[in-house]
Amino acid sequence: MANPILVTGAAGRVGAVGRTVTELLLKQGKAVRAMVRNEDERAQALRDMGAEVVVGNLLDLDSMHRVIAGCETVYFSTSISDAYLAATVNTAAVAKHHGVKAFINMSQMTVSQMSITATTPSPQHKLHWLSEQALNWSGLPVVHVRPTVFLEGFFLTLTPDSVRESNQIRLPFGEGKTSPVAAEDVARVIAALLANPQPHIGKIYHLTGPQSENMRFYAQEYSKALGRTITFQDIPVEPWRDELLKRGWPVHVVNHLAAMGDLHRAGRFDRLSDDVLTLTGQRPLSVQEFVRKNAATFTASAKAKEA
Repeated sequence: MANPILVTGAAGRVGAVGRTVTELLLKQGKAVRAMVRNEDERAQALRDMGAEVVVGNLLDLDSMHRVIAGCETVYFSTSISDAYLAATVNTAAVAKHHGVKAFINMSQMTVSQMSITATTPSPQHKLHWLSEQALNWSGLPVVHVRPTVFLEGFFLTLTPDSVRESNQIRLPFGEGKTSPVAAEDVARVIAALLANPQPHIGKIYHLTGPQSENMRFYAQEYSKALGRTITFQDIPVEPWRDELLKRGWPVHVVNHLAAMGDLHRAGRFDRLSDDVLTLTGQRPLSVQEFVRKNAATFTASAKAKEA
């Protein structure tokens, strides 16, 4: 039987890239080992798809030996965390030990604007940059995948309340342009790379949506998708940051999001790439298409309106 392809973060929630990658590979008839943190209903759902499910911890060497042994191709991804660099190096060390032949690394597009003398205020961006350096030094056969901001992040997680309640997109992006990408498009790229990694070893791919525009443009796209007028309300970064902290968001995550807000205002997310189309043969989802697909999330229910 073929060596299984390892997919870490297979039970992740926001965007669910790992889960979608697992599903896409299984549909191609590939053997997939899906790594999860806990044995729960999400793990069972992966098992029901046909994946081999293993419970592991990226920070624990013993469990990572069990997770990686027998896999020649690895997809590495983990959530925003102050332990991100440790998780990367730990996984890389075990992958190197087991002779992994392809290591697909989920990074971030802002790394392309960073160097030994240039960073950003985001602690997570710095960890991503250092992780890429460590992977390059490791000698592993690495492919770096750098998506820009996810539609599921700011757009699906942070804008629905204000869109439902006041028909406003409230984000601290100023007039800056952005080109958000859908998790499903990122997953299609990852699955394509995992299915045939060798031609891509040593390369870096940048993933964006099909257009880079400011939030006033995207408010019009929301309006078209939802059939009602949606406007963009620019808000200051600091009060927005404080509100996220009050909601119980982790400080490391909030500091990262606040830095992304500042970078958007500065025009640093105005970037565009054809890599999704080139690697998958299918253009990425637009904001209008994404909002239409998730229209229920942005629309108050009839029952709620009556109340």
